[in-house]
Amino acid sequence: MTAPRRRLTIADAARQPAPGLDAPVKPAWVPGRAAVTYLHGPRGSLVRSLWWRDLADPAPRELVRPAPEQATEESLPLEEVLRRQRQRATGLGVTDYAWAERDDPPVLLVPLAGKLLLSRDGQPPRELGAAAGAAAPQLSPTGDRVSFVRDAELWVALTDDQARCTRISRDAGDGISNGAAEYVAAEELGRTDGHWWSADGSLLAYAHVDERPLARFVIPHWEEDPPSHEEHRYPFAGGPNARVTLRLADPGGGGEADVRLPMADDDYLARVVPHPRGDFLVAVLRRDQRSLTWLRVDSGGAARVAWVVEGTPWVNLDDATRILADGSVLRATEPSGFRHLELRAPDGSRARQLTGGEWAVTSVAHVDEARGEVWFLATRDGVLERHLYVMPLAGGEPERLTSEPGWHETVVAPDASGWIDTHSSLDSPPRVEVRFRDGRAPVLLDEPAADVTDGLPPPELLELRAADGETVLHAALHRPARAPDEPCPLVVSAYGGPRSQRVANAWSVTAEMRAQLLAAAGAAVLVVDNRGTANRGTAFEAALAGRLGRVEVEDQLAAVRALAERGEIDADRVAIYGWSYGGYLAIGCLLEAPDAFVAGVAGAPVTDWTGYDTAYTERYLGTPAENRDGYEASSLLGRAATLRRPLLLVHGALDENVHFRHTVRLLAAAGAEATTPELLVLPGERHGPRRGEMLLLRERRTVGFLCEHLGLPPPEGASAPPAQAAS
Repeated sequence: MTAPRRRLTIADAARQPAPGLDAPVKPAWVPGRAAVTYLHGPRGSLVRSLWWRDLADPAPRELVRPAPEQATEESLPLEEVLRRQRQRATGLGVTDYAWAERDDPPVLLVPLAGKLLLSRDGQPPRELGAAAGAAAPQLSPTGDRVSFVRDAELWVALTDDQARCTRISRDAGDGISNGAAEYVAAEELGRTDGHWWSADGSLLAYAHVDERPLARFVIPHWEEDPPSHEEHRYPFAGGPNARVTLRLADPGGGGEADVRLPMADDDYLARVVPHPRGDFLVAVLRRDQRSLTWLRVDSGGAARVAWVVEGTPWVNLDDATRILADGSVLRATEPSGFRHLELRAPDGSRARQLTGGEWAVTSVAHVDEARGEVWFLATRDGVLERHLYVMPLAGGEPERLTSEPGWHETVVAPDASGWIDTHSSLDSPPRVEVRFRDGRAPVLLDEPAADVTDGLPPPELLELRAADGETVLHAALHRPARAPDEPCPLVVSAYGGPRSQRVANAWSVTAEMRAQLLAAAGAAVLVVDNRGTANRGTAFEAALAGRLGRVEVEDQLAAVRALAERGEIDADRVAIYGWSYGGYLAIGCLLEAPDAFVAGVAGAPVTDWTGYDTAYTERYLGTPAENRDGYEASSLLGRAATLRRPLLLVHGALDENVHFRHTVRLLAAAGAEATTPELLVLPGERHGPRRGEMLLLRERRTVGFLCEHLGLPPPEGASAPPAQAAS
């Protein structure tokens, strides 16, 4: 017998955060103190405050609580709204903070609704008046200054002076900005910063971005009265990139210099890492993303090549680079086919390999030079889990520090005495505690409510074969609320795109509430990490090189057939849904395998890759000029007229990432011969919808549509209105 299920409604699927996913986030150690800080809010709320917790005191202190008007996204400027979209941030109120690396008493910076708040040693914060309207703030390592972007220029303010503020750059204009990450850097390259302090605080490096070569893309706000619009400069695949150069500046306003980097106009400024000796290591990624050049940049702006990384089939960027006091560099590398750590000498030559094997280092958590150790998270004990390991920088075997099965996210203490551990599993929501290396009893920061798991059965983890018959795929199956020997309808929950992993021994997989709702209605829900997804090695990822939407569809179809052959599902009642790349994959499955899928829902789908951005698309397909056949084969538009299955398209009208244009182009390409898709437009929403009423509308239509075409009674609050043909 299956465990009793919670009585779920559509509102449960639309509510954010999902049950159990309201644990503290962004924990940090207070420099020089036996204390930690974190962001947390009331149970079931996205609105967060900043809290301070002395490890010897069980009662936390609330340092910063947002006012009601500071706890809504509607009050934020467009620049901050777009930054949150790039970071997939959904939290409200206090969403970020930073400690100065070296200062006593410790200095804390808290951005809040366009204001900058400063606190020393946990005292009540005060507003830095000179920085009103600040965006992308960065606290200097010594805590005496803060840099920020305002009106597309870079500024610096003194943290102990309310009035003094220095403008660093002076040439912003139409299409030109300073100090902020350009679109593709933040969206596709994992570089969300646009300026960086040197390790000693004497220099500022910043990106000068010229987007004038890019196409202008207008997004109307049709819902407003009178209507308005916003304009973006978007780097379409095959077209020009923004021209990004690097500058070094005196934070006191004493002048600046251009860095002479060996990069073409369309190459990418990938990484900037402060060097302990006061200058920088800088990484330049070629536009074809097959080569990454690391350079040492001195304080005068001169650059010399330190080493070059060649990627097969492309370079996967990471944030693992750490520079030791003697100039040695710890970094991640993939020549073996799996991401591992190596150490390079100060001159850039390779000193030694530290880790190896058919598993991947997913992030570096800490380098403790005093002990000669590196701490890292990895898949060493299986890709479905994440564990913390430590090993000598001189080489040796990694020691696993986390013991509980499941998914661990960690923040290591500066002195390596312990770590903050956020741990979950399929059976257990996130629990946050401080653990100590010397074996002391853990300090609990937060645990989930006792009843949060009630009625939410965890999915079963499966191993299925890919379409090649050999490769093992990981899958999660939410079983329906009915006898296990009775074939049931199946819904495939798809994403399947590169750099993703959705199947894991983590509570977030259990708390996928649309899947729980469909399972309660009588359908099984299947999640599969097909070939091309992340953390299985470069050969696994490279399966989709040169052509998108082929092996992903084949593997999803192979997984469905495997369940059908076991007699677990009704092969005549299989549907699919997905968002973004998952929306693209859902449509691809309906077009390529109409006999296997009876209906699908596609949210914010890419329908033709010439309409997506350079950095993401060209990494996998090259440019349209280089790979015309690959682009045509990967496009949905040329096949849209063959659509024979019901399809619901859902898209935010203001989507600045996957433009609403993609959905419109698919509707136009489908023509009169195809089954006409239904269309749900979410007014005022972007790529990641946020407003409660729009989330409710999306879930109501999505779940109702799927239940209708699978012959299931819709859950409470669902609707399956008559088909509304798009014209």
